[in-house]
Amino acid sequence: MTGDIEQSSRVRFPGISSRAYEHPADRGALAVLRAVPAVGPIIKAVAAAFSERGERLVQIASSVRVGPKQFPDLHRLQNEVAAAFDLQEVPELFVRHSPLVNAQTRGIDKPFVVLSSALVERFDREQLRWVIGHEMGHAMSGHGLYNTILDRLLGLRYTMGWNPAGTFAMRAVIAALYEWQRKTELSCDRAGLLAGQDPQAALRVHLAFAGDTGGQVDIASFLEQAKEYEGEDIRDSILKLLDNEQRSHPLAVVRAAELQRWAASEEYREILTGTYPRREDDHPTNNLADDIKGAARSYKESMSSSADPLIKTINDIGETVMGAAGKMWSKVAPNGPAE
Repeated sequence: MTGDIEQSSRVRFPGISSRAYEHPADRGALAVLRAVPAVGPIIKAVAAAFSERGERLVQIASSVRVGPKQFPDLHRLQNEVAAAFDLQEVPELFVRHSPLVNAQTRGIDKPFVVLSSALVERFDREQLRWVIGHEMGHAMSGHGLYNTILDRLLGLRYTMGWNPAGTFAMRAVIAALYEWQRKTELSCDRAGLLAGQDPQAALRVHLAFAGDTGGQVDIASFLEQAKEYEGEDIRDSILKLLDNEQRSHPLAVVRAAELQRWAASEEYREILTGTYPRREDDHPTNNLADDIKGAARSYKESMSSSADPLIKTINDIGETVMGAAGKMWSKVAPNGPAE
C-alpha cells in the first residue's frame, strides 16, 4: 500500500500529554465553553439523566466488538496506536454496520470508539491507523464527555418547544458546543498524524471524506481548493459563517490544509524527536491562562494570514478585544498574564 511505514520505524511517545497535539483553539474554546453560565448546570443535569453504561450496551447489542478473534487486523492496529500513545487502558473499539464512512468516540468515564463498516471496508491499513489515532485522541483529551452531552442536548431540544426561555438557553449552549467540537477535530487530526506519522495517509482520508472514490483526485488541485475557499468576496464570508454554524466538523479542504501545514511545522518535528508535554506535568487549573492566551494567538495568526475579506475587516477589532481581555486577566490573575 502506498505510503506504508514499518511499525519498527514509527516513533513512540512515552507519557505524552494530550496537550502535545491539541490545537490551541481547542483548548481555548473549551475554556470559554466552561465560562458560559448555562453550561455547568445543563451538563450536570444531562449527565445525571443518561447513563454511559446505556451507551455501551447499545454498542454491545448492535455492533461487533473488536478483539483477537473479531477483526484481528483492527485489533492489532488498535493496540499499536495505544502503544504509540503509551496508554495503559486501551479504549474499546466497535464496528457498526453503516453505509456511511464514519467514526466517533463516545463515553465519559471509559471512552470507546465506533467505526462504520463502510469505513473499515474502504480504507487501507494506514488510513485506518490514522482514523483510530484520531479517535483515540478524542479519548485522551476527554472529548467524549462533551460529544455525548451534545448528542443528548440535540435530542432534548425538540422536547422543549413549550419552554421558550429554556430553548433559548439550550440553543446558546449547543452553539458553543458546536464551535468547540469543530476545534477538537483539528486537534485529533494531529493525533492521527502522530499515530501513523504518514501525512499522505492522512491526506487520503480527507480526500475520501471530500468525495474521492479511489485515486481520481489530484492532491495539489484539492489543496488549492482550500485557498479558493477563503474567497475574495465578503458575501462568501457571510455564507461561510451561516453554513458552519451547526457543523460538527470543519470542511474537508480546510482540515486537509490545516493538517498538512502542521505536518511541515517545527512543532511536529519536535514531538517526533521527543520534545513534548508529559502527562505527569498536566495541571489544568494552572494552564488555564496559557490556554486562553494560546487560543488568542491562534485566532490572531489565522486572521493575519487569511485572505478572507471579512476576517481582515474584523482583525483590528479582534486585536482590541484580546488586548482588553489581557488587561482584565492581569487584574484577577496573581502573577498577571503569562507571555
